[in-house]
Amino acid sequence: MAVKLTPKGLSLKSRKVKIPYGKRNVKALVLTPLDPKPNAAGVLYIHGGGHVTGMKEMVYMSRAVDMVERYGAVVIAPGYRLAWTAPYPEGLTDCYATLLWMRDHAEELGINPSQLIVSGESAGGGLAIATCLLARDRNEVNIAYQMPLYPMIDNLDTDSSRDNRNKVWNTRKNHLAWKLYLRKNAKSKNVSPYAAPARETNYAGLPPAYSFVCTGDPFYNETISYFDALRDAGVHAEIDVYEGFYHAFDLFEDDAPETKLAIERCNQHFEWALENCFADQPIPSDNSSSTI
Repeated sequence: MAVKLTPKGLSLKSRKVKIPYGKRNVKALVLTPLDPKPNAAGVLYIHGGGHVTGMKEMVYMSRAVDMVERYGAVVIAPGYRLAWTAPYPEGLTDCYATLLWMRDHAEELGINPSQLIVSGESAGGGLAIATCLLARDRNEVNIAYQMPLYPMIDNLDTDSSRDNRNKVWNTRKNHLAWKLYLRKNAKSKNVSPYAAPARETNYAGLPPAYSFVCTGDPFYNETISYFDALRDAGVHAEIDVYEGFYHAFDLFEDDAPETKLAIERCNQHFEWALENCFADQPIPSDNSSSTI
């Protein structure tokens, strides 16, 4: 059932939906422009929170708002299950099921099925990458572009996540989050790349990508490594780096010149993707599944 719940100050429309998945539903928000146009880009936007906190309503403070208000995209933000009670793979399963729902309901959503984009920040960025890996490997749905912002993708310490004492996110929180998400496998090198995308060894065939990250972010090294690996695999991938700061600085440092530049650059890359990135959907098969 559609329910209007758009916060004041935003020039967009939003409604709640329930996406059928197995014996349960994935609750999600659908954000649309005030004056929607047909064949809009469809964006699966996944909230952050280290797999243990956060909610779908965080989309209202994210880069997704510009995608809708400035560029006319339709954004779907899933309320995926959190690791306190539903460790891997449940959150990813919810995100992938939402992507399949977007594909199947593209016409009624006003979405161009050849322009499905996956984005998110922090753990949501990690889930965005995992969703791209799953989509590539299953060949059930094609993603035109990915925007995983400062993604959480490595369950093992890196130079930037080790001994990090910055605010918002740091080593202590990171270790706890991975322990809750992966349980006994939190420090294993042998976890699935769908659980920790840094464990993937072949990034060929993934969609073009953009991200930004700051050097004070615990996820700095894993983000840089991921984009280096994409380019090595022949994938078009661009990243902007900002000196200092801390994790998710763009959400907390509104007046900082670096934040304003980060938002401007992010929007420019999204606009580029709208003009250049398309991926036709594969022919449906009878063995498709939203489970992992």
